Amino acid sequence: MVRFSLLIIYSFVFIGLLAQTPSGKISREDYILLYKDIAIEEMNTFHIPASITLAQGILESGNGNSSLARRANNHFGIKCHAGWNGKTFHMDDDAKNECFRKYSNPYESFKDHSVFLTTRDRYAFLFDLEINDYKGWAHGLKKAGYATNPNYPKLLIKLIEENQLYQYDRYYKGQALAIVSNPEKVKRSGDDFTAISIGANNREVYENNGIKFIRARKGDTFYGIAQDFNIYTWQVYKYNDLKKNSPINEGQILYLEKKKNKGAIEYHIVEPGETLLDISQAYGIKLKKLCKYNTLAADAKLFPNQKIELR
Repeated sequence: MVRFSLLIIYSFVFIGLLAQTPSGKISREDYILLYKDIAIEEMNTFHIPASITLAQGILESGNGNSSLARRANNHFGIKCHAGWNGKTFHMDDDAKNECFRKYSNPYESFKDHSVFLTTRDRYAFLFDLEINDYKGWAHGLKKAGYATNPNYPKLLIKLIEENQLYQYDRYYKGQALAIVSNPEKVKRSGDDFTAISIGANNREVYENNGIKFIRARKGDTFYGIAQDFNIYTWQVYKYNDLKKNSPINEGQILYLEKKKNKGAIEYHIVEPGETLLDISQAYGIKLKKLCKYNTLAADAKLFPNQKIELR
């Protein structure tokens, strides 16, 4: 819904701006006005500084006026690469007739830029940087091979500082609202439970947030658990926000009923290495609800001491 609203707003603003420019070109100021909100949204979802996203968009697309941006809605110069199944656009770049990704609208380009950076191992180290460390990000992108221009970091930093793009990094929800300094640790919904009943195959059944669950045994399968408790196989993996081919680890919590929409307490403080799915399982809350409460993607990288809303 948020993205749909932004798309509508973008459409009206974009049309209005073009109507005011006889050349049909977008100024840098107008480009920032057009895309700052989506850059902030992507920052809160993927932990990529809005300043970096905007600076890369400005640099790679020539303020949205490049042939690639206008004809393919590609604002970040992302090439097709192996595994790309979307539309394509060909043009000369480092080599003749290179393949670039083509999008239906600029918002798809911004979204794919976020996914591109968060799903490739070579960029993983960048997400250990603070959200306001735009200089570290600029140099890190060059180090990871995003661009071949040796001056790429300097160009990004200059754009950020000349246009004060760093101001948009202050809207990072994860840091401004949800990172707690010297937090008082919130007690998790216990790792120690008392069995409330014994099921088939002498399985101990526990309860968390009002939902029955078991601890997985070595060699467990979704089918076997379903047989033991007279439910469908799909219910076991769906109730736990897993896929039918997801591995089962000994000792992991597996719910036998649907998880709740909210937790028994208000929030959780992230510990090193935790994921949203870990927290979802620990508190018996549906993963999609956690994503909604915190404006995060299910696979979003979490950071120690980050505050995750459970309601």
